[in-house]
Amino acid sequence: MPTTDQDVDVLIAPVYLAGPGTGHAVFNALDSAAGWNKVLAFGSDTYYTSPCQRVRIANAVESHYGGWTISYAEDPLGVPDWITTFDRDTPQEIVAAFTDTLVAGLPNHFADYLSGGEHHTGHTPATVLTSRQWEAVRGTRPFRTVSPDGHAAFRIRSGWLHEYDELLDPAKSTWRMSAGPDPIATPSWQAYFSRGTPEHLMTAAAKALTDPRPVVRSAFLLPDRHRSLVKTQPLRPDQARSRSTAALARSSPTHAVHQSQPAPAASAPVTPVMAGSRRQR
Repeated sequence: MPTTDQDVDVLIAPVYLAGPGTGHAVFNALDSAAGWNKVLAFGSDTYYTSPCQRVRIANAVESHYGGWTISYAEDPLGVPDWITTFDRDTPQEIVAAFTDTLVAGLPNHFADYLSGGEHHTGHTPATVLTSRQWEAVRGTRPFRTVSPDGHAAFRIRSGWLHEYDELLDPAKSTWRMSAGPDPIATPSWQAYFSRGTPEHLMTAAAKALTDPRPVVRSAFLLPDRHRSLVKTQPLRPDQARSRSTAALARSSPTHAVHQSQPAPAASAPVTPVMAGSRRQR
């Protein structure tokens, strides 16, 4: 891909080397999720809570990993059953695939995505990766499957590990996605899934990770170390118009007022939180 300093939108493939993107896809879906509570904190961080109080989603910009952390606790006041962390450079399409599926399945406790449910496909992350010609690397510890171009990987930790260890430290999580020129030694981004993470949520992330369709990015913001590894093409006129319309909608006064309005009566209003304990992964 030729280097460009122009701040124009282009189509980039593969998605896992396209950079993080704007994050609008994740924020917009969570903002519009029925009954979810949104809290703004510390001037830069955003927190969401599900109507059932079992799911917490945080976008803590200045935390160690940044990006998005999602936790689920069957007992809302108890220790999380699982935690997933997408670092700040994870492409938004992968995060959105996970959170969209989470939000859609939560009202009936994911029954629609389990065996016999209307959205159950029978796929696992492994079958998704295999169908897209990812290759298992034999004899490696931890075990990993690598993309055809060698620039993305899905790793599975082997051996016993206390479940609390991976809840406290994402680096010890059972599953990990990563990508970059060297996705194992020096990944550009990583996503971590503790062992209790529902399989259908990881499968949704795996589908987004391996999706061959190009994604829209600003050419200027494409990571420099990825420029020689990606394919790029200009937006078609109709795509450019659609992007322009969406950008205007996001920046219009009507949209801004809508985003700052209190949530419906069934949920708490959006309120800032004053500084206090701020332990983040």
